[in-house]
Amino acid sequence: MKILIADDHELVRDTICAFLASEPDLRISVAADFDGAAALMNKEAPFDLVLLDYSMPGMNGLEGLEKAKALNFGSPVAIVSGTASRAVAEQALASGAAGFLPKSLPAKSLIHAVRFMAAGEQYAPVQFMTEKEEKTTHPLEEKLSKREMDVLKGLIEGQSNKEIARDLDLQEVTVKLHVKTLCRKLDARNRTMAAMIAKNAGLF
Repeated sequence: MKILIADDHELVRDTICAFLASEPDLRISVAADFDGAAALMNKEAPFDLVLLDYSMPGMNGLEGLEKAKALNFGSPVAIVSGTASRAVAEQALASGAAGFLPKSLPAKSLIHAVRFMAAGEQYAPVQFMTEKEEKTTHPLEEKLSKREMDVLKGLIEGQSNKEIARDLDLQEVTVKLHVKTLCRKLDARNRTMAAMIAKNAGLF
């Protein structure tokens, strides 16, 4: 079985090769960038499987995937990455990649994945595809407390202090204090301006 591995990080390339070379029926070719991989495909394609590093020189993200699929005569081409997000992985799979392999994949799983994809199946590690990505906090949100965010939401919805106090089970005087504090933090002259700043910033 002919496998082509293209990655600009020599250590990663060598490590993947070492994992796969232990399998007697696998013949491994390597390239350090997309141009090198393309040259090998022009010369020796089709490979049973081509593994492309998502961010190596010449790859241009998923553009390289499309080119490689054509160069490999439609035989499986997969994406390997140590940095790409789950969204990129989903996009690659939707674009016809044979699979998506995080560089953190254990050796045994890598060998299983290679055989699976070479057989024509699509592979992506379940844990990577289902784990929750860290929620990024909006810069304005970092300035405000949880309670101030609740009050601000009420301001955006056009509620009075009395209505906000009722919904949040607070004293009206406490809401008034929160409005004053969040206006100061958002550099807003009044409650209307605070609501506009938050709305324009896409905070809610």
